[in-house]
Amino acid sequence: MTPAKTDRPHPRIRTAIRSAAVFGALCVLAAAWLLLVSTRGALDEERAFRAAVGCAADGDGDGDDDCLRTVAARIDRTERETGRKTPRYRLYVVEADGTTHRTHLKGSPQDHPVARAGAGVEVTYWRGRIRYVDIASVRRYTTADPRGDYKIFCAAGLALGVYGTVFLWCGFWSTKVSHASVRMNTWQIGVPVSGGLGLAAIGAVAPFPTDSPGAAFRLVALSVPVVVAVCSVAALILRRRQRGDDTIALTPSVPDRERCFPGLIVSEASHTGTGGYLVAGPGVLASTVDPTGASFRHEVSPGLTPIRVRPPYWTDPVRADYGGRSLVLECEDEGVRVLVVTHRKHMPRVLGALQTMGRERKVRR
Repeated sequence: MTPAKTDRPHPRIRTAIRSAAVFGALCVLAAAWLLLVSTRGALDEERAFRAAVGCAADGDGDGDDDCLRTVAARIDRTERETGRKTPRYRLYVVEADGTTHRTHLKGSPQDHPVARAGAGVEVTYWRGRIRYVDIASVRRYTTADPRGDYKIFCAAGLALGVYGTVFLWCGFWSTKVSHASVRMNTWQIGVPVSGGLGLAAIGAVAPFPTDSPGAAFRLVALSVPVVVAVCSVAALILRRRQRGDDTIALTPSVPDRERCFPGLIVSEASHTGTGGYLVAGPGVLASTVDPTGASFRHEVSPGLTPIRVRPPYWTDPVRADYGGRSLVLECEDEGVRVLVVTHRKHMPRVLGALQTMGRERKVRR
C-alpha cells in the first residue's frame, strides 16, 4: 500500500520547497542587515561613548556633540512605569535655569531611596540625551546607555541567520528526500530542523554572556559539533525505526460509549474530507461538523474495511496535522480507498469502533 516512488516531487512538496526557500532567504537577508548594519552601528556608538571625554568649560553646552556635558540639577519627581516585565521608573530633573528633563532608570524608586524629590543630582548628557545620573555619589546609568545595545541586534541576527539557513537546507534536501519518502514527518527533515532550532536558540542567547560579537560567534561555532553529534545519534535511531514498512501496530480500544474528537474521513473517489470531528462508539463510526457529535452525522458504510495504520503522506488528498501527532487509517469500501485521519491517541478508538461494526455484520448474517 506504500505509494510508488517517483523522480519528481509531489506538487505539495514542490510548494513546500518553494515556501521554505523564500522564507529562508528572507530570514538570511534580515539577519545580514541586523549583523552588518544594526550591530555595527550599535558597536560604533558604544565605542564613541566609551571614548567620550568631558566638554570644555567654555563649550556651548548644547549637549548635541560627542563630549560629556555634566550639569547640576535637582529631582522634581519620580513616576513608576507600570505594565512592564522589567521594572523601571521615570526621573524628572530640574536644572538651575528651570528647564525640566526626563529620563528612565531601571528598577523602582523604592530601590533607590536617595532618588526623592528635592534631592540634588548631577546628570550627564551625550549627544543630546541623559546617559547617566550621579545620585548621592552613586552613578546610575539610564536606559539610554548605549553600552551593550549591540547584543539584542546580534542575538536576533544570529538566531534569524541560523533559522533561515535551516529552511534553505530543508528546501534543498527535500528535493532529494521527496524521491525516497512521501512521509510528512520524515527524520531526514525533522532531525535537521530540530538541530537547527537548537542552534538558533543558542545564537539567540550567545551575545549576552559574552563581551563581543566575535565571542558570541565563537560560542555558536563551538556548539555546532555538539548539535551535529546529537542529531547524528537521533538520525541513526530514527532511521532504524523508520526502515522498511511504515505500518504502525495499534491495539483497538473498543469504546464503552460514544466519544467525539477531531478527525476527518477522506474518500479517494472525491478527494474531499468530511466533517472535522469523528464520533466513535460501540458499532458506530461517523463524521460530523458538530463538535458535540450530536447532529449532522454521516456514518461510514457498513462495508468499510480497515487495512493498516500509517503516518500521513504528502500525497494524501487532505492533510490534518494535529500538532504533528496525526495518524492515517487506510480502509477500503467496495474497492474505493478511504482514509480516516485523527490524532494518534484517538486512533485505537476508531479501530475499536470498526471492529464492533464488523462483529455486528457477522451477527446479522
